[in-house]
Amino acid sequence: MAVIAIDGPAGAGKSTVARLVASATGLPYLDTGAMYRCIAWECLRSGTDVNDAEAVGAIARSAHIVVSGETVHLDGVDVSAQIRSKEISSVVSIIATHSSVRESMREQQRSWVASHGGGVVEGRDIGTVVLPTADLKVFLTASPEVRATRRVQQSGGEIGEVAASIRQRDHIDSTREDSPLRPAAHAVEVDSSNKSVEEVVSEIVAHYKDSVLQDNG
Repeated sequence: MAVIAIDGPAGAGKSTVARLVASATGLPYLDTGAMYRCIAWECLRSGTDVNDAEAVGAIARSAHIVVSGETVHLDGVDVSAQIRSKEISSVVSIIATHSSVRESMREQQRSWVASHGGGVVEGRDIGTVVLPTADLKVFLTASPEVRATRRVQQSGGEIGEVAASIRQRDHIDSTREDSPLRPAAHAVEVDSSNKSVEEVVSEIVAHYKDSVLQDNG
């Protein structure tokens, strides 16, 4: 089974695209961002300072996370809805800067791929760090303005405020010391600014068929 790594900044549409690519290719799907959100949720639930790398790392090391499609369990509890709150979104980028957390999450992500025999895995460091030997690497992006508009349409809010939040997340993700956000070597870069979801999915699936299935077939 093949591995497709889809990376990109916040609001680029990675989750939606990855789910549809997985459906089109018959591969299982993993949203790695949900794993970091689980750690953020546990920090807020337990009152742990999200800036305390040692304490947050301890939570990450002990957390048992099971991601199955869009359903996410943390230590046996379904937290699928809770981890998508604005409160979680506001701190998850801080959680993700801690190397101890990233190390634990990378181990779980690689274990997931090994147990499933492959899959469509999306995040921000999949092609660069987690799965550098992925069969197909995609860097999915869009302009900050387009990403902000999409977020407002989906979740509401004021466009200027959302755009500022996205730019701040981009800065944090791209400048962190541990596995900063950037296109992986040999990644196919897809700008979705002026494309529909269907067009983006078709483009990625075409690359999959051309570069992966032909190589393996």
